[in-house]
Amino acid sequence: MTLRFSVLASGSTGNAFYIESDKEKLLVDAGLSGRQMDRLFGEVAVDPSSLTGILVTHEHSDHIKGLGIIARKYNLPIYANEKTWNAMEDAIGTISLDQKFHFGMEEVKTFGDIDVESFGVSHDAVEPMFFTFRNDGKKVALVTDLGYVSERIKRTVENADAYIFEANHDVAMLRMGRYPWNVKRRILSDSGHVSNEDCGIALSDLISNRTSRIYLAHLSQDNNMKDLARMSVDHILTERGIKLDLCDTDPKTPTALYEVG
Repeated sequence: MTLRFSVLASGSTGNAFYIESDKEKLLVDAGLSGRQMDRLFGEVAVDPSSLTGILVTHEHSDHIKGLGIIARKYNLPIYANEKTWNAMEDAIGTISLDQKFHFGMEEVKTFGDIDVESFGVSHDAVEPMFFTFRNDGKKVALVTDLGYVSERIKRTVENADAYIFEANHDVAMLRMGRYPWNVKRRILSDSGHVSNEDCGIALSDLISNRTSRIYLAHLSQDNNMKDLARMSVDHILTERGIKLDLCDTDPKTPTALYEVG
């Protein structure tokens, strides 16, 4: 048994994450149009009709844009906490009652042979949460859309085999950029997004000898660049004696399906 995953899309314009085991196929968020979601699945050779469920992190449009379309088209169950359901129902359209399921904060649910643990994050949504995935001793942590990495989150996601971790912005680029100050203040706040530097610092506290892969995720199109994010995070890790390959993610192109070994 093992875990395989692809970051289907990640960035300010749309987010979707796919993870599978020998028995389960789960999608986390569907932040692109239905047509784009189908294209992304095609690029990683996954049939979306074979999905066993969709997990939702929070109600922002870059995480739920295609959610209702995909769920209705393939008759898929959706799992979200109560406050997120209330916040997103108008945006995703009518969902059949037998497709609506509750997944609470700080809860562990078992989907076939995958144990999924939810944990709350500090972000400006009603009750945002992200997930770790465990199967046969392997652990994958999905951690984006948070203003800071609390000690509680660190305890939940530490010692993972693979991380999909937010490196949203370069602080200097954001401060000098075109965004109005109120937007900059939101991004920099404790309920905004994690910078490249904070990503590197957090990862240096989390990773262990078992960690084999790190994907830098949710990069801002206006306030970051892939090369800059990689260089900034790598610099901090190297300073702390940690050497790991850092992988890019993209808002339009999925990463290759990676097997956690």
